[in-house]
Amino acid sequence: MSERIPLFPLGTVLYPGQPLPLHIFENRYRQLVRTLLDLPPERREFGVLAIREGREVGTDGVRALHDVGCAARLERVADLPDGRFDILTVGTRRFALEAVDGSLAYLQGDVRWVPESGGEATVVAPGVRRLFVGYRDAVLGPTGPEPPDDPRALSYHAAATMVLDLADHQALLAAPDDGARLRTLATLLRRERAVLRALPSLPGTDYARVAVSPN
Repeated sequence: MSERIPLFPLGTVLYPGQPLPLHIFENRYRQLVRTLLDLPPERREFGVLAIREGREVGTDGVRALHDVGCAARLERVADLPDGRFDILTVGTRRFALEAVDGSLAYLQGDVRWVPESGGEATVVAPGVRRLFVGYRDAVLGPTGPEPPDDPRALSYHAAATMVLDLADHQALLAAPDDGARLRTLATLLRRERAVLRALPSLPGTDYARVAVSPN
């Protein structure tokens, strides 16, 4: 069974369990926030989808969307004097987009929730954790946040933390199970460590700031 939810296309990928602060200034998304605030807290959820073609701003900016996204739960809202909002959301669960409806000011989507599956995650996770700690130390320094031990949480934490292009982030979100995501992460971590070793003149903290999303 599919479910219809509001959509918020972005030039970035959201993962379950990860925070996403947003500055809401377009009228259509102001309306979305007001609609969500009229709902019980447990139903204040919308879908974040990465933009395949187009841009975030403007009613005709989005031309194509990726077909796997992540729901975002509205956690905190700050009203600004001119009607804008600063909001904090947290990723909750993945979905597959089946259809898009443009009858409202903001897009809505008919989505199917994607179940989580472990796969071979417990076998792969320890090695990925070691690789990620090495990457974290090179990019953020040893004072960076400690990765979780739980394989699923580790996979989403590492995916969200790594400086990657949109295609890599989207592939990680769409992985069929935790084990597949962790195996992809192992490949990407080895690749990124090789890149970092080839760029000795670029401090890790500066390198980490290069691709940070403005959202």
